[in-house]
Amino acid sequence: MSTTVTAEKFLATSIELATANVLNSGGPFGAVVVSADGRAFEGVNRVTASNDPTAHAEVTAIRNACRELGTFDLSGATLYTSCEPCPMCLASALWARIDRVFFAADRHDAASVGFDDAVFYEYFENDNRDELMPVARLELGDTGAPPVIQPFTTWNTLDSRIDY
Repeated sequence: MSTTVTAEKFLATSIELATANVLNSGGPFGAVVVSADGRAFEGVNRVTASNDPTAHAEVTAIRNACRELGTFDLSGATLYTSCEPCPMCLASALWARIDRVFFAADRHDAASVGFDDAVFYEYFENDNRDELMPVARLELGDTGAPPVIQPFTTWNTLDSRIDY
């Protein structure tokens, strides 16, 4: 079987998962992570079903793959998803070291039915991002609290740490 046919099969599976998930109280998103050795791990959007805003299909598929494979490093894997991943899902794929991502519908298709992630994409490009959600460093001052870098210092000296 050619790589293209296999890729199309996994992408079609992500679309089928998304469609079935709609009928199971979920969002219209599905994803498949295919590991370097060809094992497939599925995920669907359960945001409203589980009241978990991080339960996107891509994140769920990544979690399933990592749990089943016993690793947080999915180097060599490919993510197939029914729709263009949002910034959170892209960041999750980056953290998981996924090699490539293929999607079917794009963000504009999703926006046409009310899933408008444009504001999240724009957040990272916008000088006025504090209007959406302020994010700022808070200085501790002289409170007697541990130095802000203490967790990193402790991590760096720990022989049993697992780098990622």
